[in-house]
Amino acid sequence: MIEGQVRIPSGCAIAAMISKEGNKVNGEKIIAAMKPMHDRSNGLGGGFAAYGIYPEYKDFYAFHLFFSDRDTRKNCEKYLREGFEIVKSEIIPTRKIPAIKDEPIIWRYFVTPLKSVLLSLQLDEKEFVARTVMKINTEMNGAYVFSSGKNMGAFKAVGFPEDVGVFYRLEEYEGYSWTAHGRYPTNTPGWWGGAHPFTLLDYSVVHNGEISSYDANRRFIEMFGYKCTLQTDTEVITYIMDYLLRKCGLSLKEAAAVVAAPFWSTINSVQDEKEKQKLRYLRTVFSSLLVTGPFSIVLGFDGGLMALNDRLKLRSMVVGEKSDMVYIASEEAAIRVMEPDAGHIYAPAGGEPVIVCLKDGDY
Repeated sequence: MIEGQVRIPSGCAIAAMISKEGNKVNGEKIIAAMKPMHDRSNGLGGGFAAYGIYPEYKDFYAFHLFFSDRDTRKNCEKYLREGFEIVKSEIIPTRKIPAIKDEPIIWRYFVTPLKSVLLSLQLDEKEFVARTVMKINTEMNGAYVFSSGKNMGAFKAVGFPEDVGVFYRLEEYEGYSWTAHGRYPTNTPGWWGGAHPFTLLDYSVVHNGEISSYDANRRFIEMFGYKCTLQTDTEVITYIMDYLLRKCGLSLKEAAAVVAAPFWSTINSVQDEKEKQKLRYLRTVFSSLLVTGPFSIVLGFDGGLMALNDRLKLRSMVVGEKSDMVYIASEEAAIRVMEPDAGHIYAPAGGEPVIVCLKDGDY
């Protein structure tokens, strides 16, 4: 191979968009954003997450599942009925296209935990839902929950992302926030459950990079009930975020200061003594959750997005704005597809979180 004749991209493509006013946008733009980044994927995984897409069922958890066969689906549904009221059960609509093959049974349930079960277990509903997802994904062979939040959903498959979007008919969904991913797997095989986004409750993560701290991160997070079954770094990042934000009550900025912790030299140079002490505390107490290696991620959550690079900014990420819209992508070309007139284009510094939230809760 002669140097310069083959383009070797820095792996994977990510993109996101959000309306700060909570205005709904269908999935066509986010699908189109992935086309100029086609060479960052190799067809072994693509996916999307969308927020605000189920307003008629916004008070119910939307479980998206892959099933290997009909009997597995029946057994899983029986298990779900032991702890949840199922208010709607249906196959997720798809479109047959040649590029997407060997699809499993793809189903969704809108559910709410039974109060009697929560009372007997002394759990809040989010913890009960999280434990249910872990149990199905680790103990029920042939069933996999790939989305479990309220008023949001993930859609993923083996294929290029622009084909995955067509397959799931995402132009028929409208959401205030979208994320997207094109996968170039390096350590794990491409399969439907291994595509991004990875989700738990309303948190979703798309990721470009290589996490060298995976084993240390995994061993720590599994002490708190999480099960990392897929041997992929993005899964552990998702659980880290859920642990820091939901279980520990950290803010988004504090969680970013754990995952992409500043160097000790940087912390020691902070002039504000209170801020310095806080950074020292986070760096010390959560040292096992420092994510090392090159990465750029977008975290989706109920009401917003957070984009974050590793401390050395070893993966590309660009942000642009237009009116109430904020766009994030691995390449500026993807932003220009979503909004040709986007302005204030910039690349965030390493370890500097970009946090975008809705202006109010009416979405």
